[in-house]
Amino acid sequence: MEEKLTKAAIIESLHDKLGLDRTSIHKVIDELFEEIKDGLKDDRVIELRGFGTFEVRTRKGREKARNPKTGEVVAVDKHGVAIFRPGKELKEFVWNIRTAKEID
Repeated sequence: MEEKLTKAAIIESLHDKLGLDRTSIHKVIDELFEEIKDGLKDDRVIELRGFGTFEVRTRKGREKARNPKTGEVVAVDKHGVAIFRPGKELKEFVWNIRTAKEID
């Protein structure tokens, strides 16, 4: 099973690398997430060069959708969906990770 990288682990790693206090790092990360959420709420595209782009797209509503848990047929209204598109550098980086793992 793949190991998860949590926010707490990222904070700890940044603490070890930069020597900043954990509380400050936690605040910066939380504020970054809030800025991204606020941008999406305002229907803005968030572009992080070298990493990727976040945006909101609208999914059409449907009269007949199925609840996968109960099997019940339900109607689904039109709604927003957060989309992430990786940037060129991230795509290439991930591509090379999979290729290296297959060789090993």
